[in-house]
Amino acid sequence: MPETIEISDDRICALVRPGASLQKLTNGAVHSEGPVYFHEDDSVVWSDAHGNRLLHWNSTNNVSVIRDPSDYQSGNYRDLEGRLVACSSGLRAIIRREHDGEWKVLVDRYQNKRLNSPNDLVVKSDNTIWFTDPPYGITEPNQGYGGEQEQPGSYVYRFNPTTGEIYPVVTDMVRPNGLAFSPDESLLYVSDTAAFNIPGGPHHLRVYEVVDNRHLKNGRVFAVIDPGQPDGFRVDEHGNIFISSQDSVQVYAPDGTKLGKILIPETSTNLTFGGKERDRLFITAGHSLYAIDLNTRGVQL
Repeated sequence: MPETIEISDDRICALVRPGASLQKLTNGAVHSEGPVYFHEDDSVVWSDAHGNRLLHWNSTNNVSVIRDPSDYQSGNYRDLEGRLVACSSGLRAIIRREHDGEWKVLVDRYQNKRLNSPNDLVVKSDNTIWFTDPPYGITEPNQGYGGEQEQPGSYVYRFNPTTGEIYPVVTDMVRPNGLAFSPDESLLYVSDTAAFNIPGGPHHLRVYEVVDNRHLKNGRVFAVIDPGQPDGFRVDEHGNIFISSQDSVQVYAPDGTKLGKILIPETSTNLTFGGKERDRLFITAGHSLYAIDLNTRGVQL
């Protein structure tokens, strides 16, 4: 196994390509977040969340700024038409880049009250957008424009961009942050990063059963992540979960067993699968963007 891999369970050996090494692709961000892969030009778009910029890297190692200011963009994803959909902590909204390049606010309110500050999102196979809404863009001066919290809590929402329907699907978490579906979309995993600024707060991953593609039930703690907090994460084709943490990307099997770690020299924040075969893991951490080749494939768009 490469030196960058820490083994807790031998099953991790099947997931990592022999001889693979962690590569730093670029640095220079204030706080890297929310990577999303574009197969069209073998590139990654990611957020400099605290630098208030949106960045672009391609396989020829060219880096450019594609949005400045970005209204404190954080999590990014692609919808079924390939458009970039994002969380804007500054606008307190879900936004989308249209085919003509213009940015559009999709939703910024629930029950006529402003959202807190959407942080991360996923697009389900029915094109609905599921997103987390902690208050970090309100409470943290480097994550948004401030303001007053109008929602009674920090929820996870399901939003239908076709009909405009929005409603909370998770109301029992303190600071929901990252989220991802299992490969068959029967489960939704959600991280809670309350320990970031609430002493004694949770720093775990919860899992919920998906009911009728619209609601969740039977939430439970799936894994407590230490050191640090679980921010963003992704799931591979086998249901293994790759979770950001303070010292690494931690890897868990679907049964909850910790398989090991991909050690990162900076605090990892989020990740995405990319490459032609979706077997290259791109990781945002600290000021940088990293990558490592795996023997497993991601399931996200």
